[in-house]
Amino acid sequence: MRILLPLVMLLLTACQSQPHLPTWQSPVGREHPYLGRIVDLQSGEQISPNRLIDELVTVDQVLVGERHDNPDHHALQLWLLQALAQHRAQGSLLLEMLNPDQQDNVAQVQASVERGEWPADLAAALDWQNGWEWKQYAPVVRHALAQPYPLMSANLDRAEIMRVYRRIPTLTGAPADNEVQRTLLAQIRMSHCNMLPETQLPAMLAVQQQRDQRMAEQLDAAPKPTMLLAGAFHVRRDLGVPLHVESHDGRVTTRVLILAEVEDVVRAGQADFVWYTPAQPQQDHCAGLRKATE
Repeated sequence: MRILLPLVMLLLTACQSQPHLPTWQSPVGREHPYLGRIVDLQSGEQISPNRLIDELVTVDQVLVGERHDNPDHHALQLWLLQALAQHRAQGSLLLEMLNPDQQDNVAQVQASVERGEWPADLAAALDWQNGWEWKQYAPVVRHALAQPYPLMSANLDRAEIMRVYRRIPTLTGAPADNEVQRTLLAQIRMSHCNMLPETQLPAMLAVQQQRDQRMAEQLDAAPKPTMLLAGAFHVRRDLGVPLHVESHDGRVTTRVLILAEVEDVVRAGQADFVWYTPAQPQQDHCAGLRKATE
């Protein structure tokens, strides 16, 4: 019996099922051969969701990149938190969508939830910002608020952004690399429909990189293991937060998972893993902007 008991416990642990994977919601790419594929970008191997959890469960810092308007990305983020929690306690969760001036609201709401009292209007209680569509983020935020670990801001507030605009900080090391800055500038131009005056670009680049720096600082301060949810460009190994993260002589491990739509291209130098999802319909936001300026 003494010999069999450890074996039984091992089998019970191995048979513990992960939460069910969410049903796809986005309409585009449902027949694409990459749909649902998870790739270990270091080896090129396709892996299962369970294998991905095995790879992430011992990691101190998991950075998850998203497309903000894709509901499948938010559903998978919630799945990741729930699946990892079956193997170890989560230390903290960081959101790009929360600013430092909201942190007191978050702490008050979390304390209220711990007493079993949910605000009637959760978004208002958190002072949720209109730029982040609440229905996309509500399930993850509700889940995190009900957990014993802290939900932490990972962005700059408006006053900090204005200080960056007025006086651009000097960067050193990898974030100051010419190729990094050229690539980020190109992305900023494209995301603003090539309509920004060139004189505004240095300040826009500085804000982007100061946001990356703040996320790195918050990761460093956060109870481990921690997870950061942010836009895909913010978490990229070759451009974003990982360039700013303290090395700690290898004592703190970091992995980057990018949730990508099936037509997106994610390369080995950009992340450790990619998980392909269906896509949202393409919208020509630039057409509306051009029409408004005519």
